[in-house]
Amino acid sequence: MIRTGQGKIINIASDAGRVGSRGEAVYSACKGGLISFTKTIARECATKNIVVNAVCPGQTDTPLLRSFAGDGEYGQKIYDRLQKAIPLKRLGQPTDLPGIIAFLASDDANFITGQTISVSGGLTMHG
Repeated sequence: MIRTGQGKIINIASDAGRVGSRGEAVYSACKGGLISFTKTIARECATKNIVVNAVCPGQTDTPLLRSFAGDGEYGQKIYDRLQKAIPLKRLGQPTDLPGIIAFLASDDANFITGQTISVSGGLTMHG
């Protein structure tokens, strides 16, 4: 990228790295480190016309989440509570992520760097 004088890096972090997540201290710390790494590399590479951003998925309906919540009534209660906490009233789907990633990889995002973009249904919005 430096040799060609352009490039785009899109890191996949997590909202857990932005706001923390109960019971996931190590995971949150790692994702928070990736967010800081993204910002640092964005600053260091800006003069080389390389943009660097991070996408942070929120709670996403994946087999991993299902395995964490567990089966049965208890797992369904966790799942329902998560959905109720999200302003859009649903968990994210894996299909909610490609659009923002494609946008950040496109020429329409040539002037966006060092940003952390949440895809969380509004769960982690703040003013």
